[in-house]
Amino acid sequence: DLSVIKSLFKGPTFDLSPLCFCLKPTLNAFMALGYEAWREVRRTLQVLLSANESTLRDDVGLRTRAFVHQSAATMHLPADIGDYTDFYSSRDHATNVGIMFRGKENALMPNWLRLPVGYHGRASSVVVSGTPIRRPSGQMRPDQTKPPVFGPSKQLDIELEMAFFVGGGNRLGEPVPISKAHEHIFGMVLMNDWSARDIQAWEYVPLGPFLGKNFGTTISPWVVPMEALLPFAEPNAVQDPEPLPYLQHSDAYTFNINLFVSLKGDEQKDTLSKSTHFIQYMYWTMKQQLAHHTVNGCNVRPGDLLASGTISGPEPESFGSMLELSWRGSKSIDLGGGQSRTFLNDGDEVTITGHCQGDGYRVGFGPCRGTILPALQH
Repeated sequence: DLSVIKSLFKGPTFDLSPLCFCLKPTLNAFMALGYEAWREVRRTLQVLLSANESTLRDDVGLRTRAFVHQSAATMHLPADIGDYTDFYSSRDHATNVGIMFRGKENALMPNWLRLPVGYHGRASSVVVSGTPIRRPSGQMRPDQTKPPVFGPSKQLDIELEMAFFVGGGNRLGEPVPISKAHEHIFGMVLMNDWSARDIQAWEYVPLGPFLGKNFGTTISPWVVPMEALLPFAEPNAVQDPEPLPYLQHSDAYTFNINLFVSLKGDEQKDTLSKSTHFIQYMYWTMKQQLAHHTVNGCNVRPGDLLASGTISGPEPESFGSMLELSWRGSKSIDLGGGQSRTFLNDGDEVTITGHCQGDGYRVGFGPCRGTILPALQH
């Protein structure tokens, strides 16, 4: 509980104690302080928590007030999310979906290798891990020879994603240059961008996702700062054709993060997992996403959420959606124990977890969990 030790945040660069950022119910005020302030707070905490620092170690009363048992803590949405943007940055995922709907020859649209494709989502329906998700209803056209029908989605899906929170922000009309983009990326969370594929398939032409996406998006409550992830940075994807200059950067900003998905059906007393190991398969980096998002002068604000899009690799075991795993419902996904799925059933509980594996230590993200509730009657 940082409010208990706020007087200790008096670093060499910033005296953060009077700002009372730690008394706020969300992280927005802290995110607004900027890159150097985030780094200094993290350094201060590392010192206070180190074995050779006596301030907390030897003060039992202060330590008792400052530490909260994780099992006794209620985790909330970490920020007041003003805007939410979802990108489409995994080449394997984009290729798979393109093959399903357009064929191999037209799998990737002409713009996909030129810019980070994205759309604006609905911030009001971003929820914290543990919040149930109601099966959405909408228009679908399962039979292309007949008019559309209305009803509960029959192709409810997951999307394994990660997202980052914006910090600092920029003024309207002033782009964030890619050389400064890292100063505006506060930290990362896990994300499940629940998707109603049958609703989406009927509505997405010509303007893209709408009701098939905006009914619910789940994120993990823990925000892992980028400073903690930098040791796990790996070379970025080779981009051909070469991006335009405003999207070019040479520093490694793709991260080795192990991601896992498990699914528990309501008929199961014990969890039977479809756990799949993923590495961060991203063609466009977060720095490129942010630079592109703001290149036209669009202003982003502290607490805005920018997501990766579904993360999929080249092999079926690394696919990040049931749409791909079932290949648009044409084959069953074996969960073990005699259970299988093509898409989600009511009562299914989906949990995404993730971590970076260091030498003898891990950096974890906490769970991203949601359970499907039946659709409301209309």
